[in-house]
Amino acid sequence: MLAGDTAAASRALSLVINEDVRSDAMIRAFFMKSGAAQKIGICGPPGAGKSTLAARLVSIYRKRGLKVGVLAVDPSSSISGGAFLGDRLRIQEHAMDSGVFIRSVATRGMVGGVSHTIFGAIHVLEAWGCDRIIVETVGTGQAEVIIARVADTVVYVTTPTMGDEIQAMKAGVMEIGDVFVVNKGDLAGKDKALSDIKAALGLGLSRDPPPWETPVLSTSALTGTGVEALSAALEAHAKYLRDSGEGRRRLKQQHREEVSLYVSRRVYQDALSQLDRYLDDLADHKTDPATVGARILKK
Repeated sequence: MLAGDTAAASRALSLVINEDVRSDAMIRAFFMKSGAAQKIGICGPPGAGKSTLAARLVSIYRKRGLKVGVLAVDPSSSISGGAFLGDRLRIQEHAMDSGVFIRSVATRGMVGGVSHTIFGAIHVLEAWGCDRIIVETVGTGQAEVIIARVADTVVYVTTPTMGDEIQAMKAGVMEIGDVFVVNKGDLAGKDKALSDIKAALGLGLSRDPPPWETPVLSTSALTGTGVEALSAALEAHAKYLRDSGEGRRRLKQQHREEVSLYVSRRVYQDALSQLDRYLDDLADHKTDPATVGARILKK
């Protein structure tokens, strides 16, 4: 893995994502290699063109000789854990590039557009040597705020045809977006969409200028128009994070979220493993859920 072996990276990702018993040992080793890559979160409603935009960014980064990882979070069954969408076809043009690693990650019932194993997957790609890691969320719109606790830079993507969705942006994504993109900019209504987003962003401003002035850009992922400007905005935000100290604050927030997910997941799994012994008593009304829950937590 540390030597850049792609097959080893693939196996490591599978073990981490599937929560294999060996995953903890790998994360301990890989974490020490973390921190160098810029983690870019791409979120927004379904149909906004997030995958195509991600593919365009990968092309730009590869022309610069950068190593890129893409984690495409797919909706999945909370019962079987299987992903519904599988590989993102629009990114597959880079599948044969040895400098690009693409993997679909199932949400497995977790809300917020990401997976509870996302941090482990990121550490694998960091150890593999990625300079940029793109995390594309499921596409749940306003509920995707968790990506702000995973990525360094959050790009929110929408389109001119989603006027009602733009009007509804008040809290949530309006507060976490570092760069806003109106994709499919060749469609009618682009200027109004740009204006609506800028107006919505302006509502939250105080008299003092913000430390980071949020760009609102127009792109066409289909043709590539505006993607270079988006890339420049991402580089500018990375510099802002380094120079302002905001990057360290976000990094600490990411670590808090990672440990929180780890603890809650393990406690939940351990608690459920004890539940079966109480089900007969619950069915016979010899005890109650509150008593059983308190007893499990005490143990």
